[in-house]
Amino acid sequence: MVEPTSLLLGLEGLGVRGVVPHADRTRVVELITIDPNAARCPDCGIASDSVKERTVTSPRDIRYGEDPIVLRWNKTRYRCRNDTCSRASFTEAIEQVPPRRRTTTRLRTQIAREIGDAARSVVEVADGAGVSWPTAHAAFVAHAETVLGNPAPVRVLGIDETRRGKPRWTRDTDSGRWVRTDPWDTGFVDLGGDQGLLGQVEGRTGAAVRQWLSEQSEEFRASITHVVIDPSAAYAAAVTRELLPNAELVVDHFHLVKLANDALTAVRRRVTFDTHGRRGRKHDPEWANRRRLLTARERLAPRAFAAMWNALIDNDPSCQILSAYIAKEELRQLLAAAGGRTDDAEIRTRLYRFYSWCADTNIPELHRLATTIETWWPAILAFLHTGLSNARTEGFNRLVKQVKRVACGFRNTENSRRRIRFHCTRAQRASTRFTTAQLPG
Repeated sequence: MVEPTSLLLGLEGLGVRGVVPHADRTRVVELITIDPNAARCPDCGIASDSVKERTVTSPRDIRYGEDPIVLRWNKTRYRCRNDTCSRASFTEAIEQVPPRRRTTTRLRTQIAREIGDAARSVVEVADGAGVSWPTAHAAFVAHAETVLGNPAPVRVLGIDETRRGKPRWTRDTDSGRWVRTDPWDTGFVDLGGDQGLLGQVEGRTGAAVRQWLSEQSEEFRASITHVVIDPSAAYAAAVTRELLPNAELVVDHFHLVKLANDALTAVRRRVTFDTHGRRGRKHDPEWANRRRLLTARERLAPRAFAAMWNALIDNDPSCQILSAYIAKEELRQLLAAAGGRTDDAEIRTRLYRFYSWCADTNIPELHRLATTIETWWPAILAFLHTGLSNARTEGFNRLVKQVKRVACGFRNTENSRRRIRFHCTRAQRASTRFTTAQLPG
């Protein structure tokens, strides 16, 4: 029968022989081996009773209360008497303390979970557990390798970039000039399942995307039916029939509305400078209503909308600002037809209304906006039919930045991607999942 103190300690295979308190309140726990399999040779599996020597080790374990605990394991080193075995001797070992380990398995598991699940820094967890940084990092790497693996096939793939660090200035070896470099990473997210972040590559170019897709299995590439991106020409060029034969490109609507807001802001600033020869000030109606101009029409109270409209009518004879505002709202009405709730005839009507409004003005910002919409129209139409967006990818970008802040930056890109993917792959991080009814086919 196992002693109650041994049960309280909870290290299977070890028994507590006694506890000795010290003056500094440290408790020294004397341990002995009670697992009969510990006397078996790890190579041949034959038990030995030939004692070579006895030794004492102090493996680190999880903390108990406020006072420190020191484990003293009285181990035996045996001689292997099997003549056919190549091992001459071996020391007792149990599952919680494997050979050549100075920490228990449960301590390493606790360290790995605190680093990965709780997104704490390695140095913080190492200090709390009383181990070194390499020991804590190795525990997390071993734990991550059991959780992470090659991504399974997905139907909807999201692609977006995130900044890896601050911009840096480096001297070009050929010209001798200082060149600014912006470190970016491109992330790949499972938008139709619960796998989260599938991987990251350095850079935000089409070549980086093609490289990552080429490294995946043919089954993975063939399973992708939709690829959701921001309006990025580099990412769009990477989604080819050679790599993704069954994929349809979808552009995220949030960034389209942002393009319309940027065009409206550019018109407002230009009109202000042409009228006053300066930037806007707080008593200028277009400056005072700048936030209302960017707010959706249905979110404005009738009184606030009337105040903005009348102020711009009275102070902008060219009506360019209100024209840009109407163009932005027309684009929003077009994008509001997403998800299959509107038929194709109504979509064509709204698109024609948006194009006609932009074409009837002499505002270059609106002409560029309409040209951009025309360039991306096949991908926009795919969004209107499916309702897919990159919102979940943006949410994972927030988690990526959180991991980077906690770690105070990464110098090793492999460690960075491992930590980030582990934190962004947990099932409880999954957003609302798409059902098969939301996906074509």
